[in-house]
This record gives sequence, structure tokens and C-alpha cells, in this order.
Amino acid sequence: MNPLGKLDWSAIPFDQPIIMAASAMMVLGIAFVLGWIVLKGYLPYLWREWLTSVDHKRIGVMYLVLAMLMLLRGFTDAIMMRAQQAVAAGGAQGYLPPEHFDQIFSAHGTIMIFFVAMPLVIGLMNFAVPLQLGIRDVAFPTLNSVSLWLTASGILLTNLSLVVGEFAKTGWVAYPPLSELQFSPGVGVDYYLWALQISGIGTLLTGINFVTTILKTRAPGMGYMRMPVFCWTALASNLLIVAAFPVLTATLAMLLLDRYLGFHFFTTDAGGNPMMYVNLFWVWGHPEVYILVLPAFGVYSEVVATFSGKPLFGYRSMVGASMAICVIAYLVWLHHFFTMGAGAGVNAFFGVMSMIIAVPTGVKIFNWMFTMYGGRVRFTAPILWTIGFMVTFVLGGLTGVLLAVPPADFQLHNSLFLVAHFHHVIIPGVVFGAFAGYHYWFPKAFGFRLDERWGKASFWCWFVGFHLAFMPLYVVGLLGMTRRMQHYDVVSWQPWLLLAAGGAVIILAGIACQAVQLVVSIRAREQLRDVTGDPWNGRTLEWSTPSPPPAWNYAVLPQVGEIDAYWQAKQSPRGREARPAQAREYEAIDMPRNSPTGFITAFFAVITGFALIWHIWWMAAFGVLGAFVTLLFFAFRRQEEVEIPAVEIARFERAREREAAP
Repeated sequence: MNPLGKLDWSAIPFDQPIIMAASAMMVLGIAFVLGWIVLKGYLPYLWREWLTSVDHKRIGVMYLVLAMLMLLRGFTDAIMMRAQQAVAAGGAQGYLPPEHFDQIFSAHGTIMIFFVAMPLVIGLMNFAVPLQLGIRDVAFPTLNSVSLWLTASGILLTNLSLVVGEFAKTGWVAYPPLSELQFSPGVGVDYYLWALQISGIGTLLTGINFVTTILKTRAPGMGYMRMPVFCWTALASNLLIVAAFPVLTATLAMLLLDRYLGFHFFTTDAGGNPMMYVNLFWVWGHPEVYILVLPAFGVYSEVVATFSGKPLFGYRSMVGASMAICVIAYLVWLHHFFTMGAGAGVNAFFGVMSMIIAVPTGVKIFNWMFTMYGGRVRFTAPILWTIGFMVTFVLGGLTGVLLAVPPADFQLHNSLFLVAHFHHVIIPGVVFGAFAGYHYWFPKAFGFRLDERWGKASFWCWFVGFHLAFMPLYVVGLLGMTRRMQHYDVVSWQPWLLLAAGGAVIILAGIACQAVQLVVSIRAREQLRDVTGDPWNGRTLEWSTPSPPPAWNYAVLPQVGEIDAYWQAKQSPRGREARPAQAREYEAIDMPRNSPTGFITAFFAVITGFALIWHIWWMAAFGVLGAFVTLLFFAFRRQEEVEIPAVEIARFERAREREAAP
């Protein structure tokens, strides 16, 4: 009996030069970064201030760093797919063998949804929501750290599949019976399942944390109808997380039972029902779209109001639209498979509901336009991302209404038309919003603004490249090209796919512009320094804090009397004549102590996941025991908080006033 289960040297794909080259680059890159950190002596600082931090702001930044790194990995997969389809026409087979192409499109979808889009929106919520609520941290700070590191565990397992074993060849949805043991006997599906199970637990904990934070820990005087719209959309998103992610966890658990213990939930024999998996997956899957899109809608609301110099038009209707989307999101999932054969009545209901859910989204679009109308709009990079979103998302929404018509969907199902539609709503609806939020809140996080010229260059590359990459897919989809084709015989499709590949290259230029923007901004940080804490003349409470905010966020919790509390305070004579720090009395503040619980738990989670994938049962038992003992130690910790003395707070506030003085 092999003590390493199914793991042996054959797990490393020595016969695949592309995979081995990519694996070597990844391993060498990680080794270089770790070596540089150790040699420079940064490791103690990173451990103390970042890896074990429970500060919501630093956790938010780490989520965003993870998302940006995985964006590079996921986009690399996209470039490889576009290049393969651009050349594999007629008798040409391209440069990717079918089994490798299958892994690439499966990894691309999984990474972009679970490990790019989710960390992007969760990172922004982590950073901004407590600041906007006027509080010092989330309800459960250590749980927040655990959530982050469980997400990182899923990312690590997904990337390990590049080096040891393989990834799923089933697509990112992993439909049975293809994902069952009979048709996918390798470890690829197991990597997929355990990576998503571990990271999914972290996401569910995030949802619980933020629902509790928003409902129970707002600043004094901040009623529900005084919350910023971003907090409302974060609440709607996290309510969806709490309701939807247990469904995904249970569904994947049933598939794991099929694969590991011979159950028959989704098999084609012994009473199994593969279509039940499809139903359950999309019961999670369509709310997931709004889990991602709603926080981005909140970002757009903040950006439009700030850079138009006006209150957001129709605040109550924006709140109502967000919560309506939250509810209707659970009544549309079957439009993903009208072809199932449920009957005309069922298809008609879900088709109508899919059209109805476009109404609250339309309300938001009109409210943003009415906010900009008559305002003095400053065309900074965040507002460009917002305008680009509105143009692009409306076009993508129109194709969604078309796909909501069952007879049309029967013709377009599983074609590249559907792929184009999905990207047409997710990229502007999530990625553009995340980039707008990244540019908008960057000076608050780091104390200096991002370079505007490179930010605008990045936007235009993304905007032009996006349309060039996906508009041709609508055409070839209408011409009959199905998704996931490694090669094709209809040579007349090739010019359209060459255009799409060109669009992907332009998007790559946009990503390069963002990297250059970050480097240029860091080098010019003294010229871009924000000493006021309010570089955009903002409206919400986060702009009343220093940039970057201290660990405690607020020396004195703000009193909120109306919506846009900070803007109203700036307009009032009392707000403009705030007392100097020397004249104020401060009290000591208790803040949560940093904890390695999240990092150590994630370490054991990776060990457990890897062991279960390769059937190394003793290692799996060790990982579970290690995680249990780690959480047990945390439960019986002696000291939960650290006290920030009032003298230190007063010293910080005096220094802040001196720096901000003209």
C-alpha cells in the first residue's frame, strides 16, 4: 500500500512542455519573491503587520492583491484559448492538445469567478464598509482573517494542479455525468471540488460577518436609510452569500460522495439524476451573478455622486432596486437550461422573471444618469470606468433579454453567443466596478493617488479591447459555433476569431498600463500625496479619516444625522470649524489583537485538501486535527484585545492636523 495514496512521479506532466514551462515559471517566481522578502528582512514585518492582521483594511488589501495575481493567471488562460481558436481552423489543430485545452477553459472560468471576481468585491467591501458605517472593524475580526486565508487555500490548491496532477476538464460548472468518476477518473475534478469547498466555507463566513456588521454595528445615529448605497449593496450581496453558498457546498458535497464513496446522487444509473446537479448548481449560480454585481453597483453609486458633486438621484429607489434584485435573483435560475425539457409553462415563468429582473437594474442606470445630469462631472478614471460600464452593460443586458426568450435560447444555447453575453455583463458589471473602486479608494488605503494618465490609458485599452474581443463571438455564435471547441472545420469563422484574439491583446495592454500606473504612482507618491484624507471632495464618512486611516479608524465615533453625513458636515459652519486636537479629550480604544489563527488554519486546510485529492488518508487526518487544534487554541485564548492609549490617539490626531494644515 502506497503511503502517498495515488501520488507518484507520473502526477508531474513531464511530457507536456507548455505545462512544465508554466509550472517552472510559477515556482521560480514564488521562490524569487520569498527569497527577496527573507533577504531584505521583511518577513517579521509581513508576519506581524499583514499575515496575522485582523484589521479589515489590511484584509481588504490582501484580498485585492490575491485577485490581481489571479487575474494574471486567469487572463493567461484566456489569451491561450483565444490564440488556439484563432489558428485552429480547417485542418490545423493549433498548438494546444485537446486535453490541455479542456483544462485551460475549465481553470479560466473557475479562477475568474471564484478567485478573481469574488476576492475583488469582498476586498472592496472589507476595506470600505466599516469606514462608511463609521465603526472601527467588522463584527468578527478574526473570522474575517480566517475567511481570507481559506480563500487563499483554494487558490493555492487550484495552482498546485498546474504542477502536480491536472485540473478538471469539465468546464467551470463541472456537470455530471462528465464530472463523475466513470468519465473523469483522474484527480482534476477532485482539485476543483476541494478548492471550491474550502474557499466556499471562507466566503460563507464572510457573508455571515458582513450581514452582522451592517445590521448591528453602525455608527450612532446611522439608521438604515442613512447608510451609503455601497453599504446597502454590500448587505444585499452578503444576504445572497448566506442563502446561496450553503446550496453550492451541499451540491459539491453530494458530488464528492458520488466520487469517493460510490453514492448515486448525480450518476446515470441506480436512481441518480444529473439534471438535479444542474438545478442545484444554478440555484447558487444565478444569485452568484448578483453577489458579484451588486457591490459594483454600489461602487458606481459612490463614484457618480462624488464626481458629479451632487447627492445620488433617487436614493430610496436605489435601495429598493438593490433589495428587489436580491429577492428576484432566486427566481431566474432555470433560464440557464431552458433546453432541459421542463415544459412550456415552467420555461415561460422563468423567462418572464428573467425579463422582470432587468427592471430594477434599469432603475439604477437611470438614477446614475440623472445624478450626472446637471452636475459638474469631473472625468477622472473612476468616472470613465463607470460610464464605460453603463454603455457596455446596457448592451449586454439587451442580449440577456433576448436569451430570456425560450425559443431564442433554444437556438443560442451552448453557443459562443452565450459566452459573449456572459462576459458582456460580468466584465463591465464586476471588473470595471472593481477597477473604479480600486482607483477611487486607493488614496484612502495608501495615502497617495494613482496616476490619472495611465489610469485613463488602461480604461481605454480595456474598453476598446473588450468590445473587439467579444462582439465577434456574438457573430460566430449566431453562425453556429458552439463553446469549448479546440478546433473547427468552418474556415469562414476564423477572421472573427482573429479579431477576438486581437481584442484580447489590447486588453493585455490595458493590464500592462495598470501595472505601469502602480509603479509610476509609487515612484511619484510624494507629488500624489493626500494629506487631507479627502482627495475627491467625498460625501461619505470614510473621507473624514486620515489617509491611510489608523488601526482604530475613528478617534471618536461620528454622530450621523442624515445621509451623506460627511458632506453635510463640510457644508455646515460647525463642520468647517472643528476643534483642534489639543482641545479634545480622547478615550483609550480597545482593538482586536492580531491573530495567526487564519493563516495556520489555512495551512492545515491546504494539507487536508491535497491529501483528500490524492487519497493520502493519514495526511488528511493530520490536517483536520491541526485545524481543529488551531481553532481550539483560539477559542481558549486569554487576551482578545489590545488597548490603544488615549495619549497615543491624541498624538496621532495632532500630527494629522499639522500635516493637513496649509
